[in-house]
Amino acid sequence: MPKEHFDIVVIGTGAGGGTIARALAESGARMLVLERGSFVPQEDQNWSPEEVWKHRRYRTTEQWLDDRGREFLPYAHYCVGGNTKFWGSVLYRLRREDFQAVEHVDGVSPEWPIDYETLEPYYEQAERLFQVHGGWGEDPTEPPRRAPYPHAPIPHGPTMEGVVRQLREQGLHPSPLPLGLIKPGEPGGCVLCNTCNSFPCRVHAKSDTDVLCVRRAASRSNVTLWTDAFARRLVTKRSGKAIEAVEVERAGELHLVKAPLFIVSCGAVNSAALLLRSATEVHPDGLANSSGLVGRRYMAHLATMIEAIDPVQGNDTTFQKTVAINDYYLRGPHSNYPLGQIQAQGRTHGLMAKLHAPWWGRWIPLPIYEWWVARGFDWLVMSEDLPRDDNWVKVDGAGRIVLRYRQTNVRTHLELVAETRRILSRLGLRFPVTHSLGTSNTTHQCGTIVFGTDQRTSVLDPFCRAHDIPNLFVVDASFFPSSAAVNPGLTIVAQALRVAEHIQDTELT
Repeated sequence: MPKEHFDIVVIGTGAGGGTIARALAESGARMLVLERGSFVPQEDQNWSPEEVWKHRRYRTTEQWLDDRGREFLPYAHYCVGGNTKFWGSVLYRLRREDFQAVEHVDGVSPEWPIDYETLEPYYEQAERLFQVHGGWGEDPTEPPRRAPYPHAPIPHGPTMEGVVRQLREQGLHPSPLPLGLIKPGEPGGCVLCNTCNSFPCRVHAKSDTDVLCVRRAASRSNVTLWTDAFARRLVTKRSGKAIEAVEVERAGELHLVKAPLFIVSCGAVNSAALLLRSATEVHPDGLANSSGLVGRRYMAHLATMIEAIDPVQGNDTTFQKTVAINDYYLRGPHSNYPLGQIQAQGRTHGLMAKLHAPWWGRWIPLPIYEWWVARGFDWLVMSEDLPRDDNWVKVDGAGRIVLRYRQTNVRTHLELVAETRRILSRLGLRFPVTHSLGTSNTTHQCGTIVFGTDQRTSVLDPFCRAHDIPNLFVVDASFFPSSAAVNPGLTIVAQALRVAEHIQDTELT
């Protein structure tokens, strides 16, 4: 088995791994970055609904199991940049209250071991790095800022401007969505198309970690990038108190890569699976798992897509996702409990609508769906999911991922869906159609390797260093104690920048 030696090994190139690779690249340390997939090619199929949604051209073919042993296909992409290649580029800061204990109808969202003020300067860095366009002062829940957004918000299209005006007339406070886009409307930049959500960007103008982080890190002589390289397991020293190497499968060959420092950033499910697959006699329940929490407390947002139509005027907007409604983020109109967030989404294509229709809808001709979506306004309703010990990630005897997931806060989410229906009705939109992934949701996954100050009730310390194994860091949404109700991407990036600074100060001096 070939043996390699580096100073740092980073496993994964998504929001956490890609960001931390770029942040540490200038340290001069010899760094190996591992990605189990390859680069997404720039091709016409990037923007094809048929290729992306029907043929699933870029999604993994790996099947996971639910807790009843049934196979399902997760929404996951193994490629350079990870799921950031396919995200919608909505880059929110968590609200200040999200770092505190918050009571919900189904329980308490736990307090984080850091507060908003701790992460605020790194949020600012993250917004600059990911070129976030946003506006401040209209969102009633927005936390304080030391500096404005680095770029002005994306303007609403004329039709959406009318929607925003009507929302204000309803007494709501619509605010610009913070979006990570590269040079929108400028030559060579984002063309503000209708294929942003779930599509890779053919012109590389989406703020993803492939374009902004990994390629720049890999251009340095001290950084090596291995693609199509699967980290099978971490190997500990005999004492079990440190990671000695990672076993990597690449091009049908096994490599043993040694280093004094390892950073795992495979996503909340796969990072937990890697630690569990790496069990030893010293760590029989998986690495860094003296708390018994590795793989537990899996969370994913409660998310419902709603499309309602204007059958007369239609919707001529190309780039629709420019506005959000956070009025019910901290409390609902009829209760003291938080409900969540409403945000405009990218345009639905006719084929996408047909693929998500009930079985009987598959017989409806595609032109009818095209007629429908041309008149549609698309919205996402998102609520917080609470951590539960009985929601977990495990690996079976063959190393396959097993996921058990039961949602929380369903009642308040349905309340927010109903309120959204009323809002859309007052806008004159009709025939709302909803779609939810329910318990099969693997987007916005978080919470499986929680951080905290007490190693009895957490796996990582506040800098994402494993309590049990000091040369192991885990930097992705697995460290989240709670899921909040905004997109997690910017918080992962901000914490990755904070952890990189900590590593430079403590490990690379």
